[in-house]
Amino acid sequence: MPTSLYRALFADLRTDAALDVLPLQGLEYDDYIGKPGSLSATIPVPNRRMAERVRQVVEGRTAVYLERDGQICWGGIVWTLTPAMDEQGTVTVALQAATFDSYAGRRYVREDWSRTGVEDLQIVRDLWAYMQREETGGNIGVGFAPGPKGSPRTVAFRDGDETSVEEAVNQLAAIEPGFEYLVSVYRDPSTGYRVKRLHFGVPRILVGDGTVVLDHPGDVLAYSFPRDATRGGTAVRVRGGTPPNADRPAVSDEQLARDLIADGHPKLDVSSDHGAATDRATLNAIARAELAALRGPVVIPAVKIRLDRGGTPALLGTAVRLRIRDVWFAEGLDASFRVVGVKVQPPERGRAETAELYLEAL
Repeated sequence: MPTSLYRALFADLRTDAALDVLPLQGLEYDDYIGKPGSLSATIPVPNRRMAERVRQVVEGRTAVYLERDGQICWGGIVWTLTPAMDEQGTVTVALQAATFDSYAGRRYVREDWSRTGVEDLQIVRDLWAYMQREETGGNIGVGFAPGPKGSPRTVAFRDGDETSVEEAVNQLAAIEPGFEYLVSVYRDPSTGYRVKRLHFGVPRILVGDGTVVLDHPGDVLAYSFPRDATRGGTAVRVRGGTPPNADRPAVSDEQLARDLIADGHPKLDVSSDHGAATDRATLNAIARAELAALRGPVVIPAVKIRLDRGGTPALLGTAVRLRIRDVWFAEGLDASFRVVGVKVQPPERGRAETAELYLEAL
C-alpha cells in the first residue's frame, strides 16, 4: 500500500524565510484544541556537511513546518535541540517543537493592560497583537481568522503580576459560555505563502457538516476509555485576584453537582485560580463552567486508526460517530464525539501510518 510522504521545512521564526529541508527520523506529532501540540524527531548527522546545515536550526528562533503529501499538516517553534553521539559514534540531534500557540506561554503582560466591556475574542486578538508588536521583536506572523461573536468582558492585568498571555487567554476561555481557539497553519493556494491564523469557536470549535463513522471491528485498531476521578469532582470553587482595598483574594460561591451527590457520589472538591477576575459574578461563571467540564470522573476516550494515503490527519473539531462491539461493549457502543486532539505516527519501515484521536462526547 502506498504510504504518505513527509517533508520537514525549517524557517526563520520572525521573517519566515526558508532555511532548509532536513530529514527526520522517529517522527511523532500531535495537535489539540485549546492547548499547544508537540513534535519530536531525530535529525541524523552522518557528516560535517549535514552538521553545518543542522546548525542553522537555532532553538527558540526557528520554525518547523511539516508537509504531508505536499500539504502543510503541522507548524510550530523549535524549542529544544540535543546533539548526541552514541557508543557506535553515530551523531544525531534530537528535536522538540511545539505549535505556534506555545509562544503565548513564553510571553508575559509586562505593562498595566486593561479592557472594559470588550468582547472576549477581541481581547484575545488584542493580547496577541500586544505580544506580536514589531518594535519589541515579538512578531511571529500569526494573523486572525474571522470569528464568531463573543461575550463582553472586563479584564485588567498589572505590570509585575507576570501573567502569561496563555494564562490570560485561558482565564477568559473559562468564563461561560466560553470559547475555544487554535492556530491553524496552511499554504495559501493563490500565493503559495505559508499562513498562520488564530481561529475561534463559541463555545466550541466544530469543523465540517458531516460525521466521520469509525467502527470496530473495522477502522479502529485500538481504543481506551480512561476514567479518572482524581481530575473530576462534584464541588467547584475558584479563587480570583485581590480586589482594590481588600486584604484577600475574591472567591466564587461553591458550585455543586447536586444530582451526582443525590445519586450516591461523594463530595469531591475542585479548585483553581483565576487572578484576572475579581468580581464574584465572573468567578461564579467560571466555577459553573468548570463544574460542567469536570463533574464526576473525567473520561477522555481515545481511538487509534490507520491513515491511508489520500486520507487526512486534519481531524481537529470533526464530529465522529464511534461504533464498537466486542467483549467490553457486548451490547454495542454507538455514540457521537468530537475530535479534540490528534497524535500521528508517520509511516516508517515496518510501521504503518496511524493516528490516535482524543475524543469529547457531543
